Amino acid sequence: MTPARPDIDPQLQALLAEMPLMPQLSPEVVAQLRRLPSTPVETFLEGRTVDRREVTVPGPDGARIPLSILSPAGADRATAAPCVYWIHGGGMIMGDRFSNIDIPLEWLDLLGAVVISVDYRLAPEATGTTLVEDCYHALLWIAEHADELGVDPARVIVAGVSAGGGLAAGVALMARDRGAPAIAAQMLICPMLDHRNITTSSRQYSGGPGVWTREMNEFGWQAVLGDHAGRDVSCYVSPAVADDLSGLPATYIDAGTAEVFRDEDVDYATRIWAAGGQAELHIWAGGFHGFDALYPQARVSAAARRTRNDWLARLLSPDSHT
Repeated sequence: MTPARPDIDPQLQALLAEMPLMPQLSPEVVAQLRRLPSTPVETFLEGRTVDRREVTVPGPDGARIPLSILSPAGADRATAAPCVYWIHGGGMIMGDRFSNIDIPLEWLDLLGAVVISVDYRLAPEATGTTLVEDCYHALLWIAEHADELGVDPARVIVAGVSAGGGLAAGVALMARDRGAPAIAAQMLICPMLDHRNITTSSRQYSGGPGVWTREMNEFGWQAVLGDHAGRDVSCYVSPAVADDLSGLPATYIDAGTAEVFRDEDVDYATRIWAAGGQAELHIWAGGFHGFDALYPQARVSAAARRTRNDWLARLLSPDSHT
């Protein structure tokens, strides 16, 4: 019997009814999804005055990691800008550096932030810590080239959605443990944090097609972890298994009540507080996984985006550093 679950917001439900839901995942389905053309980044840049630069940077094993650097055109280079380092979602098995790029581009518009988005390698071709190491080494490159990029190294925000939120959390743990680079904040949007799938919300959103179900989640984690799924999983890959969440930067976490990741996200914020850290947590009533990315026009989506924008604006205001 399917367990009781929170209702989806009525406006979101009506929108979702018009969208074909993702089928259960398999290697063949993932291959098909990867072949689908993504929305060209030029679509998101249209109407914005943005300077764009494409670079590749060295990864830990010599692989080249693509980065897109999007900066406000005509910005005063005498004043270093905040930087949003964006890590895309896609279950760690699909997506690219332009996936959901409209979210951080709002912060370029509103806050004058330089947005840098990374193309980390995907599972199952890359496994274990490879994905998070790609993200971490690209962040090191950003820190080392901050002057050239016009970026303030004291105002670097690591942000990501879904799998990208989990990788952002892993990067923050890695930076803490390795002593560099400095991260001012982590913005974790419906993050994928726990490979164990043991929460109530994981059980609630099991079975059938959907935006992201328990079974899809298990498929993604299996692709990353392979034979290691049941043992010795690194906290940099699955941040929820970290013993110590102290010493992390200011953290923002949000999710919906109607999604797989709800409870692991609440638990992560709770453990940051228990370790003496600062986290802001928002669980949006009726939100399913990625609701505000899929349907930004919905009322609850607009509220979620506005609340994130306000938090970042407060964090980056001069008063917050006095």
